[in-house]
Amino acid sequence: MTRAPPSTVMAMGAATSPCKILSATQRASPAAPSASTSRESVCLLRAPRGRRQRPRGLALSLAPARRPFVFSPLAVSDSKSSQTCLDPDASTSVLGIILGGGAGTRLYPLTKKRAKPAVPLGANYRLIDIPVSNCLNSNISKIYVLTQFNSASLNRHLSRAYGSNIGGYKNEGFVEVLAAQQSPDNPNWFQGTADAVRQYLWLFEEHNVMEYLILAGDHLYRMDYEKFIQAHRETDADITVAALPMDEERATAFGLMKIDEEGRIVEFAEKPKGEQLKAMMVDTTILGLDDVRAKEMPYIASMGIYVISKHVMLQLLRDQFPGANDFGSEVIPGATSTGMRVQAYLYDGYWEDIGTIEAFYNANLGITKKPIPDFSFYDRSAPIYTQPRHLPPSKVLDADVTDSVIGEGCVIKNCKIHHSVVGLRSCISEGAIIEDTLLMGADYYETEADKKLLADKGGIPIGIGKNSHIRRAIIDKNARIGDNVKIINVDNVQEAARETDGYFIKSGIVTVIKDALLPSGTVI
Repeated sequence: MTRAPPSTVMAMGAATSPCKILSATQRASPAAPSASTSRESVCLLRAPRGRRQRPRGLALSLAPARRPFVFSPLAVSDSKSSQTCLDPDASTSVLGIILGGGAGTRLYPLTKKRAKPAVPLGANYRLIDIPVSNCLNSNISKIYVLTQFNSASLNRHLSRAYGSNIGGYKNEGFVEVLAAQQSPDNPNWFQGTADAVRQYLWLFEEHNVMEYLILAGDHLYRMDYEKFIQAHRETDADITVAALPMDEERATAFGLMKIDEEGRIVEFAEKPKGEQLKAMMVDTTILGLDDVRAKEMPYIASMGIYVISKHVMLQLLRDQFPGANDFGSEVIPGATSTGMRVQAYLYDGYWEDIGTIEAFYNANLGITKKPIPDFSFYDRSAPIYTQPRHLPPSKVLDADVTDSVIGEGCVIKNCKIHHSVVGLRSCISEGAIIEDTLLMGADYYETEADKKLLADKGGIPIGIGKNSHIRRAIIDKNARIGDNVKIINVDNVQEAARETDGYFIKSGIVTVIKDALLPSGTVI
């Protein structure tokens, strides 16, 4: 059976997925499953002999019959039912801790006025909606989000989206922001992931839970954390690290792990190369990959996602490593070296660390990919939630729109849009051409009276002006693009910082800053 999301969560808004525009050839062919739902995380960790435990109170755990996938022309799907049997239940025994990340300098200027987890994603959502939705869909309803940079928009979004008492009064569910603060014991800002958790350990300790689930706020993926937690308990682990299978080409950019025949982590290496890289090869069939995939993916990389038993967390951060600032480079390797049981858990599905402008751009345009998008928002049993904005349907007037995703409340007039993501409340005027572009939309509408007043003063309304041409760009929210503007990177510039002119270029992608104004006739 497929578990329905909590009723109060649905009330707060499992937002309608953005409208996906397909080309004529794609509409004629049956849709295929999305990459993010076709392969699930693999939960076939081999437990050490004599240590595998059944959940308490259950003599036998019977897996329910699998529900078949359902596909429609919109690629709507159902994830497989969880088939986990946690005792005690995750809603009462697990605390979710989402780390908001640092200043987000590599994502600048998108992080100029907002925290990294608050950056808009996929026309209707924000990055923070991904880990929060994964938690709620995994029956984890007690969630803290730690942040310290530009947190105003993140706070506003979380309070509007998840402000109701999640899961009802009995479960006491919540999503709360914890900002960096001074205290008599610690006058400093968060110094890293482990330090952030340490500074609020007094609060986390008050919760009567068995495990802490440590997550990142800037990753795009869909994962059933209940399977992750079950693997942690069945292997009697102190810490379980989510691991991603890697081929040799990608492996050099990640922190790699080496495991023994029981899936226990015995060695770490940060971005190894040459002989050091070869030494980190592992037999990934131990973690559940088949022989063919195991040959293609002989390395495993840490995803920066951990399940840590409560008593272990307190011991590590307070007693053993009181000065350690980072989980990935200090605490987890340190725990391994002291003899703690640190297990790897394989996740074999789509996952993207959205840490750079290029990665962010590709992840967003990846949802327009056909026939199988990189990440699908069309999953009924594991939806992505966001704040309910109560916007009207998008209006498309005499426009040519292909291979694109359109958010809520847009007004699109007699223009051409190809292979683009158009964010909520976007206004695109006649004659405009939008190609390979991410438009983030706007935070509010301007009335006709507002636009007339602007025009009388020589101003420019929010949106894309008439006959403008935009290609391979990111247009942040509330940008005012005049008529006959060309954002096509004429000189193929790879890097440029033109903040006073309202834009940056990184990896050849032009990013127009939030609230920027580009006068009519501008050419970039």
